[in-house]
Amino acid sequence: MTDATNGMAEYRIDPDAGLEFGMYTLGDHLPNPSTGERITAGERVREFVEYAKAAEQAGFDFFSLGESHQEFFASQAHAVILGAIAQATEKIKIGSTSTILSTSDPVRVYENFATIDLLSQGRAEIVAGRASRVGLFELLGYDLRDYEELFEEKFDLLRKINREKVVNWTGQFRPDLRNAEVLPRPQDGSMPIWRAVGGSPASAIKAGMAGAPMVMAHLGGPVSSFTHTIDSYRDAAQRSGFDPATLPVATAGFLYVAETSQQAMQEFYPHVNDGMIRTNGRGMPKQLFAQSTDPRSIMNIGSPQQIIDKILYQHEQFGHQRFIGQIDFGGVPFEKVMKNIEIIGTKILPDVKKYTARNGSEQA
Repeated sequence: MTDATNGMAEYRIDPDAGLEFGMYTLGDHLPNPSTGERITAGERVREFVEYAKAAEQAGFDFFSLGESHQEFFASQAHAVILGAIAQATEKIKIGSTSTILSTSDPVRVYENFATIDLLSQGRAEIVAGRASRVGLFELLGYDLRDYEELFEEKFDLLRKINREKVVNWTGQFRPDLRNAEVLPRPQDGSMPIWRAVGGSPASAIKAGMAGAPMVMAHLGGPVSSFTHTIDSYRDAAQRSGFDPATLPVATAGFLYVAETSQQAMQEFYPHVNDGMIRTNGRGMPKQLFAQSTDPRSIMNIGSPQQIIDKILYQHEQFGHQRFIGQIDFGGVPFEKVMKNIEIIGTKILPDVKKYTARNGSEQA
């Protein structure tokens, strides 16, 4: 094994096996824009569990669920739902997309996810984020003016808890820890903790300086516009004394497959546009969405072969270790999400794995 391979093993990633492929949901609970109908919160929560089971059956490597505390979401208690997913699955890695650490206690977050890791027999991961929707600051009693400082302090503490069985720590936003033993511990003593980045080089640089694996989320645009963010991350890691080859990068964005690109765009656009209007206050510009047919677009929307070509092109440009796709946003009906998972498993995953896997001789 090379040093890089050993480093990846720390994050439960096998670079020889090719690009990891996953699915994520933000936990949105939105009406279908075609019918105006919205399922119950209970039905939506149970859908998340069914998606994870189907993704595992289809051969996906990873399934993750986001946390949001506002109208049109059903995953406020995302760790509880991930606990149910841990029990309902056997092999697929499971995690958050993301855990809003700024408004959470790192000790409680670690306790929750270490428990999920034990339930799943070593499959849990944390993706820590800062929140793109800021209503939860007032709801949970935090000052939005402390947005940056809250996250940086709590992210450092969460990673310290992951490294050390007994923690001594002093900070600004929570009581000090004195010889604190945070229990339970994950199955292997620690677990992967990623930093969520919204495509901004500044945030990526902070992740690199900390030597933390990065999940880069994106809405749209050309692949070339995101290479600078990944390059900035790796440069910052190297300048801070870390080997970038040992730090995995994941990308996350829209994914939707149909027989043709025209069909995929026609089916998916109303959901994306209406969902963004309801949750962000503004929709997806049609011109930006139309660019998803370009093979160099970061949005993976199209026919199976188009998506294979796009993902392989992105892997060539980024050299990343994991891609996770958002299929279910904006009230996409359950049966269409399940069909997407099936098509990805049978027509896309085999080729993605085939062309990104490395053999032993390439490691030498």
